[in-house]
Amino acid sequence: MINEQLLNPRSIVVIGGSNNVHKPGGAIVRNIINGGYQGELNIVNPKEDDVQGIKACHDVKDLPQTDLAVLVVAARFCPDYVEYLCREKGVRAFVIISAGFGEETHEGALLEQRILDACEQYGAALIGPNCIGLLNRNHHSVFTLPIPNLNPKGVDFISGSGATAVFILESAVIKGLQFNSVWSIGNGKQIGIEDVLQYMDEHFDPETDSRVKLLYIENISNPDKLLFHASSLIKKGCRIAAIKAGSSESGSRAASSHTGAIASSDAAVEALFRKAGIVRCFSREELTTVGCIFTLPPLKGKNFAIVTHAGGPGVMLTDALSKGGLNVPKLEGPLAEELKEKLFPGSAVANPIDFLATGTPEQLGIVIDYCENKFEEIDAIAVIYGTPGLTRLFEAYDVLDQKIKECKKPIFPILPSLHTAGPEVEAFLKRGHVNFSDEVTLATALSQVMRTPQPAPPEVQLYGIDIPRLNKIIFDIHTNGYVQPQVVREILECAGIPLVPELVSTSKDELITFAQKVGFPVVAKVVGPVHKSDVGGVALNIRTAEHLALEYDRMMQIEGATGVMVQKMLKGTELFIGAKYEERFGHVVLCGLGGIFVEVLKDVSSGLAPLSYGETFSMIHSLRGYKILKGTRGQKGINEQKYAEIIVRLSTLLRFATEIKEMDLNPLLADENGVVAVDARILIEK
Repeated sequence: MINEQLLNPRSIVVIGGSNNVHKPGGAIVRNIINGGYQGELNIVNPKEDDVQGIKACHDVKDLPQTDLAVLVVAARFCPDYVEYLCREKGVRAFVIISAGFGEETHEGALLEQRILDACEQYGAALIGPNCIGLLNRNHHSVFTLPIPNLNPKGVDFISGSGATAVFILESAVIKGLQFNSVWSIGNGKQIGIEDVLQYMDEHFDPETDSRVKLLYIENISNPDKLLFHASSLIKKGCRIAAIKAGSSESGSRAASSHTGAIASSDAAVEALFRKAGIVRCFSREELTTVGCIFTLPPLKGKNFAIVTHAGGPGVMLTDALSKGGLNVPKLEGPLAEELKEKLFPGSAVANPIDFLATGTPEQLGIVIDYCENKFEEIDAIAVIYGTPGLTRLFEAYDVLDQKIKECKKPIFPILPSLHTAGPEVEAFLKRGHVNFSDEVTLATALSQVMRTPQPAPPEVQLYGIDIPRLNKIIFDIHTNGYVQPQVVREILECAGIPLVPELVSTSKDELITFAQKVGFPVVAKVVGPVHKSDVGGVALNIRTAEHLALEYDRMMQIEGATGVMVQKMLKGTELFIGAKYEERFGHVVLCGLGGIFVEVLKDVSSGLAPLSYGETFSMIHSLRGYKILKGTRGQKGINEQKYAEIIVRLSTLLRFATEIKEMDLNPLLADENGVVAVDARILIEK
């Protein structure tokens, strides 16, 4: 319920404002005054007559009609204040700084509910409780520092944690990142992160609004709302990066399959962000670095020129960019030689372009001009320029300022000398620029940005999935649990998944006849126990009927055995596809290397069903083992298109079968021609 009284109030009252700027009540008054608030500011303090030059009211009854109230008093007093101010003083927006509510005790939760009930009754907006406040270009209703530079094209920052918001602001200010608004939602009793995104989406003005959104999230209460509005904003030209904290595997529920152990809430978050097009970050430094990247022209390719007068940082940046999937192409030929003639002897132009510690600001400009206008293969320029303390850098940074404004290719300034060249860096940032003081942090953030796909299309493509047959199969299942192998095959056939020839039976002779028909060698697997390998329930490379008979007899003695499955033995790279139903998120689909590598390496990517082909290829390409899939040491790679097709088809099938709670296809065998599912398990809960 975000309204005009919250965003641009004509009048503000601070309940609990004081003269002590070392406490929240005093600090928030200081920040509102220093922020140049243009409306009427009132203070309520029963013990003070004058608060920071403003005549204070001793009682709320003495207040005039007011738009916004900021409460900085004990939690137990807040509900009465809210009810009275709504009823008697026309207040329609509240920022409640106070803590001691639902985040602490049951009694606090009851107080919080009273506040929400009053706000809902009177149509009032509520930020908090338990937050640092709201900061925008109209009013600085926060009690913390720093107050960043504010302008309409700055970043919109929304945080679920007040203290973390302060630390992120600290990281951003040092880099020169500017802001449009800062939202600390605290407990988010009425307005959560999803609600702020919804408001920004529904009221988006491409001419005036910020196009960069940074999020710090501790709880995703409404994944669908977050997905819809984040995707919508990105499609309108915005760029969004987020940290989601509290998603470690130790917090995931135990489950009885490979996927259950891996598909934690973290996998669901990864999948949600991938589908929305949100760049995922894992630290404050990474988030603010990505925010700075977003303020520059977008990258249109992967080829970087590194311009430096310090060789070591250029080498480290080259390594980091290459590791992240970006390129530092070698520059050679007549143009490179022509550039070298314009630099001091000893300079290197192969890329990195090192024009030496004695290089001049004029030479810096020449190098950038060559990268912008003559080296057509270059898509972006990273400039590493600091000082060993011998010179002042104002002139060099003047050149850099001019080139950033002139060039169409993005220029990433890496100015590491924050101590020895502090005044020069500060002057550079005051011109509206950002600074990436560490080249490896920049490269890591850039690779994360480049790996993030565009938002997935919302339309569901059926891809030939046999939905009526699927519904009938599931309708005919009357007990919860892992379904029989024949039912697994029928479900997978609904999605057109290629399956290895197999037979499940309790007849030894029937299995031997089947093996002779499909041709030896074959594989035998016990039916019944969930983890066949753990109980010795898998036998590979069976080449004779006698060997198969012996394995049958042995497996039927395993506890829980209900039969034996025989399959044609195939060769290929082992792959994995899994899925798990996550409450509020839907099905999280995973892919990666198969066999034992699923548990040992846990090299899996996740996406949210249903998946588009764009999302699916992004998942495959983000695997650490992707080079194995491409083919290494003379071996041919797998048929990546077929692998992606199976993932997409399964994700679509799951969209129409919420009764499937877990699914493992492990392994699938892949070569350059195709992909075949060898073993699969499906858990049904109706």
